[in-house]
Amino acid sequence: MQRLRSSGLTTVELLAALGVLMVLVSIAIPVMRWDDKRRREDELRIYLHVMREAIDLYKTAADEGKIEQKDVDQRHYPLDLDELVEGVDVADPLSGKTHKIHYLQKIPVDPFTGEAEWGKRSYQDDWDSTSWGGENVYDVYSLSEGKALDGTNYKDW
Repeated sequence: MQRLRSSGLTTVELLAALGVLMVLVSIAIPVMRWDDKRRREDELRIYLHVMREAIDLYKTAADEGKIEQKDVDQRHYPLDLDELVEGVDVADPLSGKTHKIHYLQKIPVDPFTGEAEWGKRSYQDDWDSTSWGGENVYDVYSLSEGKALDGTNYKDW
């Protein structure tokens, strides 16, 4: 008498495979979340660097007398971030002609708040101030209350 062999998985084999799959998924999800947070942190670093570089370039041009200051309290810094996007007339010292320079294409969106709103500090504000005096924009920071992977606060970057 011949016995017929059935091909397929037994219930025990199926449960074991499902258990292994669940362990792998439970490991992969936290790694994916960590990787997403690290990517957003990299974006935040880049955006802060770009905006600070734009502020510095504006300041350099103003120090050289290429940008006409609207107010003495400006201290050669932009009045707000919108001024960096809208552009300013910069004088060419050799030809005397002016041309518009846009220091930022747009105000970036903070990857942690999802808004294009940033904390700002005036030159006249204290270095750790959280309320903007409004005279100029000396520095920018994230408005996120979150903590970075290294334990620092995003608003302190």
